[in-house]
Amino acid sequence: MNTDIIIGEDRTGQPITIDMEELLATRLLVQGNSGSGKSHLLRRLLEESADMVQQVVIDPEGDFTSLADPFPHIVIDGAAHSVPEIEALARRVREHRASVVLALEGLDVEQQIRCAAQFIAALFDAPREHWFPALVVVDEAQMFAPAVSGEISEETRRLSMNAMTNLMCRGRKRGLAGIVATQRLAKLAKNVAAEASNFLMGRTFLDIDMIRAADLLGMERRQAEQIRDLDRGSFLGLGPAISRRPLSIHIGPTRTGAKTNSSGLMPLPTAKSGEMEALLHAELDGAAASHVTEKPAGSPVPESLSRNLDILEGEPEASVPETAQDSGPSQQEIARETLRELASDPASTYQSAASLFQSFLTKCRAAGAHAAGIDMEQFRREFAFAIARIDRLADHQQDAAKQLAANIDSDILAPYLVILRSALEGNGSPDEDELAASYGTSSPGRIRRLLDHLESLGLIVIREEYGGGRTLMVPGVEASIEAGGEVQNA
Repeated sequence: MNTDIIIGEDRTGQPITIDMEELLATRLLVQGNSGSGKSHLLRRLLEESADMVQQVVIDPEGDFTSLADPFPHIVIDGAAHSVPEIEALARRVREHRASVVLALEGLDVEQQIRCAAQFIAALFDAPREHWFPALVVVDEAQMFAPAVSGEISEETRRLSMNAMTNLMCRGRKRGLAGIVATQRLAKLAKNVAAEASNFLMGRTFLDIDMIRAADLLGMERRQAEQIRDLDRGSFLGLGPAISRRPLSIHIGPTRTGAKTNSSGLMPLPTAKSGEMEALLHAELDGAAASHVTEKPAGSPVPESLSRNLDILEGEPEASVPETAQDSGPSQQEIARETLRELASDPASTYQSAASLFQSFLTKCRAAGAHAAGIDMEQFRREFAFAIARIDRLADHQQDAAKQLAANIDSDILAPYLVILRSALEGNGSPDEDELAASYGTSSPGRIRRLLDHLESLGLIVIREEYGGGRTLMVPGVEASIEAGGEVQNA
């Protein structure tokens, strides 16, 4: 079987090939500034090898979804799925050898990074019997393997770095061949870039990137200037799958194109300024009211908006006709039921708050509720109440629990509410397994540190017993409270 594909031609017009079988074993790094033709190169590579090897494309901008038109690629919308669904899809991709494009443009940056990391990690963790050869193309790789910490959380960065490092360092034995493309080498983590043995370097202008590209190509630093002079769509290639010496390659044409807007010029409209102003302002109030943009799953709503549109605690809308209310459950009811469903999953507390929030929004949307009235912080608090099963208390006890928990930080709210509920029920200390599950841990050491922290804040009192046990008490609650009684302040 011939495993070569024609990627382009050299300066003399001779075709240049890439050995795909060798590429699977040695990986590829592509670098080029915006507008250098980097995405065009990836598209040519994918098109020419589409019938030769399974392909998985991590696409943060939706540039490669058009591959699904002439080729059997499946587009997976990252914004439409929860974390367990994304991981299940990745496992099925490996099992059935499906070529897919993971489109992430519907998510904000941090959610894009988390979604891609979870998908790649699930590809990597597939069972041994599903270790079929596959290209894993990661566009804008500097997002997913940054050289330094940015504005994303440290947890997200660590999750993504682990996934990318596993892909590039250990993926070969699992059949995964990483192809990473970046605008700037200086922004890409070195341990990820260093695992590639093939390089295609496009036009770049910053000295630090030119020098690093020249070093990877085995060129002297005084020769790095030629990287700045490359034409759009031209790359310097080197590696066992391409050439043993640096070679200038002009990438060939493609059959598909990006579905995003091009940067070319086009004539401006000929309307006069008065006419244009009238077009912009005509029926503006109606247009604003009828075209409210729905936030994608995983994109938390600004706090200022959520305070005015509280789904879970808001009052019913008086203006809604009675017939409309009778047609089905309200958005408040859907949101509460979704929270209860998430809280009933024993694995939910072991997931990150961001992942849970994305799952909550996705499930609400699927049920017909646009959960635009709750932000991340409010979700975490409501989820803590659901985990602690405060709703099984009497109404006056639920009110007391909300009052006592009003100023508790959301990070420790769930275990505090479990202790508080147990005290309100008159059961003394809660079950330790339930307490550990509410905190998302199975470590006795973490539970001990948590209880010490709660005691240091004055939220609980720990009474050690001679037999090695302990009793937890909540200041402000009498442990012997009876049904219908009142909460007593300490």
